[in-house]
Amino acid sequence: MVRNDPSGGKGYDNPTICVSDETVVLEMNNGNDRTHRDSVLGLSEPLPRLDHYRASQRNAKRPSIGVLHGDRDSKDGEPEEQMEEEKKASGHAIRLGWVQGVLTPCLLNIWGVMLFLRLSWVVGEAGIIQTLIIIALSYLVCVMTTLSLSALCTNGQIKSGGLYYIISRSLGAEFGASVGIVFAFANSVNAAMNTIGFCSSLNDLLRSLDTKIVDGGTNDIRIVGSIFLLLMIIICAIGMDWEVKAQNFLLVLIVVAIFNFIIGAIVGPGTSSEDVGKGFLGISTALLAANMGPGYTVMNGVQQNFFSVFAIFFPSVTGIQSGANICGDLRDPAKAIPKGTLWACLISAISYVVFSMMAAGAAVREASGNASDLVGVTFTSCAAGNCTYGLLNDYTVMQLISLTSAITYAGCWAATLSTALTNILSVPRLIQALGIDRIYPGLIFFSKGYGKHGEPYRGYGLVFLVSLIFILIADLDAIASLITNLYLASYAFINFCTFHAATVKPLGWRPTFRYYHPYVSLLATVLCVAIMFLISVVSSFVAMAFIFVLYLVVVYRKPEANWGSSVQAQAYKTALNSTLNLEGTTTHVKNYQPQILAIAGDPMQRPALIDLAHLITKHSSLMVVGNIIPQRLPYKRRLALSDMGKNYLKDSNIRAFYKIVDGVDFDQGARCLIQSTGFGRLAPNILMLGYKANWRTADHQQLNAYYNTLHTAFDNRLALLILRMGKGLDIFKGMSSRDLYTTVPSPQETTIPFPAKRMAARRSLMPVNSNLDLHELIQSNRSSQTSPAPTFHAAPAFDYVPPPVATEPEANLFKQKQPKGTIDVWWLYDDGGLTMLLPYIITTRSKWEKCKIRVFALSSFNLQEEETNLKLLLDKLRISYLSLTLVKVTDKPMESTIEEHRELLRTVTGSNDDLPVLSEAEKQQLEIKTNRQLRLRELLLEHSKSATLIVMSMPVPRQDTVSAVLYMSWLEMLTKDMPPFLLVRGNQTEVLTFYS
Repeated sequence: MVRNDPSGGKGYDNPTICVSDETVVLEMNNGNDRTHRDSVLGLSEPLPRLDHYRASQRNAKRPSIGVLHGDRDSKDGEPEEQMEEEKKASGHAIRLGWVQGVLTPCLLNIWGVMLFLRLSWVVGEAGIIQTLIIIALSYLVCVMTTLSLSALCTNGQIKSGGLYYIISRSLGAEFGASVGIVFAFANSVNAAMNTIGFCSSLNDLLRSLDTKIVDGGTNDIRIVGSIFLLLMIIICAIGMDWEVKAQNFLLVLIVVAIFNFIIGAIVGPGTSSEDVGKGFLGISTALLAANMGPGYTVMNGVQQNFFSVFAIFFPSVTGIQSGANICGDLRDPAKAIPKGTLWACLISAISYVVFSMMAAGAAVREASGNASDLVGVTFTSCAAGNCTYGLLNDYTVMQLISLTSAITYAGCWAATLSTALTNILSVPRLIQALGIDRIYPGLIFFSKGYGKHGEPYRGYGLVFLVSLIFILIADLDAIASLITNLYLASYAFINFCTFHAATVKPLGWRPTFRYYHPYVSLLATVLCVAIMFLISVVSSFVAMAFIFVLYLVVVYRKPEANWGSSVQAQAYKTALNSTLNLEGTTTHVKNYQPQILAIAGDPMQRPALIDLAHLITKHSSLMVVGNIIPQRLPYKRRLALSDMGKNYLKDSNIRAFYKIVDGVDFDQGARCLIQSTGFGRLAPNILMLGYKANWRTADHQQLNAYYNTLHTAFDNRLALLILRMGKGLDIFKGMSSRDLYTTVPSPQETTIPFPAKRMAARRSLMPVNSNLDLHELIQSNRSSQTSPAPTFHAAPAFDYVPPPVATEPEANLFKQKQPKGTIDVWWLYDDGGLTMLLPYIITTRSKWEKCKIRVFALSSFNLQEEETNLKLLLDKLRISYLSLTLVKVTDKPMESTIEEHRELLRTVTGSNDDLPVLSEAEKQQLEIKTNRQLRLRELLLEHSKSATLIVMSMPVPRQDTVSAVLYMSWLEMLTKDMPPFLLVRGNQTEVLTFYS
């Protein structure tokens, strides 16, 4: 047979699936040749294809098991989830290799402002040994982070978004988004820092030429920095190809400047006394020895030390993430990022070591500018600390040592501007990815892409504003210290991602990069955090607090983002291990928890029943809502109903599981739920039912099914709760489960009718953008073999309808704040204490705390002694109560009550021919027990007519002794015309104890 095209011939991209006894053929509307070849070859099922596993290939999806199995409601497979990774703005045409896309950006980012303007100062402060330690420690962090980053990058296909994408897909949206914001901020500030470095170098050049723009200082930095920031934004916004061309040119300048410096250091100052006076003496062992140890000074009122100097230097090695930042523009990120980043680390580390050795071996720490003051390798006039030249005092020492200062200036500008360019280029794409994923509402505006490459122009504007603010600060060292902790925090999360994924070991963790170890990543995490606090405790706490606040925002918003993070895998393993460990422990009465299986049908139909169960279990014990549907549901209908039930519970803030059993009668479905729900210690110990208000008009089979369910609960040693509300539990009046799920299709039907009242009720609650297909909420009745099979349309999606607002006050009784009142507890029989425990639990909830417990108990002979004993028991059980009343049920009920019960039985058996007539033998045999229930009704009317809630011990229906009609008549007499009534019967197992 051939399923009709769900597009109605409108040319949708969905495939038409033909199912026959021998072959399953996928005929793609866009003409997928490979799948068509499978059909030509006569293959009964599709072969493994790459396109079947690619999220972007919507038209190459494999057929569902429903299609292969021949299910009647299956047409184009299961409803496909909208994959988060498929974004309109991710289709960049530029694809870069590992050299151009990773190695070059990393080198340009690493060779930044510090190389030409601060490395000489670092050598002067820390000396050769500690400078090498600083470099080694920095690269230790970077290399370990690179190994972790490489493992993450090779564990699947990577899209645009840089570190945000990597961390969010590994640790989840909460961590990824918060760290992504911090990292984007750090990169924006880093762009400002390098722009300030360029401006400072330009000021030095202008100062050497005795000229200036405004004041030769801060204002010049602000003016020039703002102009060049705007130019760099324009270059990046023009497109990746322009930025790549600019990078190539800048890299050449930097390499030439590096060799210019090395050659100049080797050649020495020659005969220039001016260079000698400024501290450039040429390479010598004496200088190396003099500069071997540290020489920390006071700068800007701050005593420098190892970690303060480390904080200034560390941003110079933070370019390792440059390849990951533009991973969406790489041809093969999984191979390019590890290879390019590790090579960049190696090359830049060698360059920093060579630069440090050259600077330490060629220049003195302090120089006066007068060559005549030089004695050996020391300037005598610098003892007073008033020298202005040398490694410590002159940031242009690199230009002094170089063979040609012009080339060094060009290299310095190339280094600073290239680093700024790479940072400016990466941040807008990260912000765009955050906006596309709709993590933070304020960033959705930046998700829009422009042009065929999806350029994030709005993101460029945001980067411009943030960087401009810090350019106006114009303090290079202060900014360097600020972003060091931000980078370290980001690197700590990268390493922790790898450690977490490698230790949890979800099945999806299969990185092709093998040169990593989880405990190396853990060590790197600890090292990053330790260095953060050693640099600055205050800024570290501020950075952590900022990340934590961003994390809480995502947790509060609960975005619909499911990327299979290792946190989810850890949660599963933790839950599994906890459940298994719990199974190995013996039960103790002190740890008893009421675990409720509430057979409530459609959750939206009987909110009071579910609300009461939630009131009892609220966030502390297991709750399962069961729905028994007598008709057999096709898979997709069952899935739709299950999703709607779960969404109702979620939107009602009810933490519970929802389970559907279909194709069985009520008593068989209840038995299935009782015996199969839960596992180990996480299994229901209480069955909750609604009172069968229509038992007098129900047929014999329905009544027996309900009655048998009570026996099934006791057979499986479950406690039993039955709730009766004065006006019934159903908020949709006149609707039965058969109305909700049954339809009789005709041969011409292609849609399924929906009950008018139900449809009107739900449509009134639909959101404006709802595309809910109402016929998906119900299913067809199992047609006979002679009836034509109905054809269903498959809805592409299901928008959940919000919970209905009940018009009856009783329907909201257990979710509303209750005024002062009483919960009357009729503790008639010792069932283990459950009758007393449940009302106590209810009074501990904030909405019911004003209601006090009144206890009623039976008395046989010695009233005073029994009252004393019961008071002592309640005191030892530590249960507060308002009053204790003992009553007797040995007295015969009034004749009017007896007659009322007789009339009830006559009405039932007279009006419903399907119910059996009670035998006189049964009436006589159970007359005493019947009179006890009738007497209890009189006492209830006397004492509890005005109670907020009544909780009463329920008589046990003894098998083969009490018929369903007689037992239901007892419950009817007890609960009729009464306040909300909860019948309770424990399973005779202790749930209360007064022992500690």
